[in-house]
Amino acid sequence: MNLFVEILLFLVTLIYSYLEAFVKLFVPVKRKSVSGELVLITGAGHGVGRGTAFEFAKRQSRLVLWDISKHSVEETAAECKRLGATVQAFVVDCSKREEIYSAAEKVGEQGEHCSFFPFLPPAIFSLGFIDVKTTKAFLPTMMKNNHGHIVTVASAAGHFVISYMVTYCSSKFAAVGFHKALTEELSTLGKDGIKTTCLCPVFINTGFVKNPSTRLGKILEVEEVVDALMEGILTNKKMVFVPSHQSVALLTERLLPERALAVLKKLTNVKFDAVIGQRSTQ
Repeated sequence: MNLFVEILLFLVTLIYSYLEAFVKLFVPVKRKSVSGELVLITGAGHGVGRGTAFEFAKRQSRLVLWDISKHSVEETAAECKRLGATVQAFVVDCSKREEIYSAAEKVGEQGEHCSFFPFLPPAIFSLGFIDVKTTKAFLPTMMKNNHGHIVTVASAAGHFVISYMVTYCSSKFAAVGFHKALTEELSTLGKDGIKTTCLCPVFINTGFVKNPSTRLGKILEVEEVVDALMEGILTNKKMVFVPSHQSVALLTERLLPERALAVLKKLTNVKFDAVIGQRSTQ
C-alpha cells in the first residue's frame, strides 16, 4: 500500500473514530458480567483493594485475596463471605517473587486460573516491579485462554509531577508505562480477549498522604474511587481518571507553554505534610 493511500485511510479512520465517540455519548455502554469469574485482588486488606473486593463479592465473583497483613485480609475475606462470595485469602508479600509464585500455585492446584486480575499494589514504592512479577505468574494461562482483565492501579502522579514526591511519581509513571506497554503487546499478539484498565486517581483519603489539600478539586474518598474503577472494569475502559476531568488536565499540560503551566500549578496549590513511609523532603 503506497503512502498516499495509507494517509487517506488514516484520515477516514480518524473521522470514523470521532463519529463513533460522539454516538457513544448517547448510547448506554454495555457492562459485562463478572458473576462466577475468578478474581485475584492484591492489597485486598485495605483501601481501594478492600473496597474493590466488596464490589466483586456483591456481583458473586469468586475471590482470591492477597495482602501482606493476615488480620486485614481475613477481615476483608469475612465480609466478602457475608456478601455471598466464595473467597480464598492468602498472606503474600508481593515484593517477593517466591511468595507470589507459591500463592499462584495454590490457586492452580485447585484447577483454577484467574479470569480477572485487578492489581492493587500494597507496597508504597515499587517502580512497577511488583506489577511485572505478579502479572507474569498469571498471564501465560490468561493468554492461552485469551480471556481475562488486568488492572493496574497507578495515580494521577503517573501523569503529573508533584514536588517532594519524586520516588512516588517515578513509581506511578512506571505503572502507567507498564499498563500501556502490556496493552500494546497484547494487541500485537491478537489477544483481544484480555482487557486492561489503569486507575489514576488524585489524592485519596486513606492516610497515605498526611493532610493533603488543593485549591482546585477535592480529596477523594475510597468509595468514589472504587465506583469509578468498577465502572471502568465492567465497560473495559483502558484509562480511568478520578475525577474524570484529569484527562482534560493532561491534554492541557501537553498544549500549554512551560511558563503558563508554572502559573497554573501555583493556582492549583497542591499541599501535603508528608507521605507515610517517606520523609517529607528528598
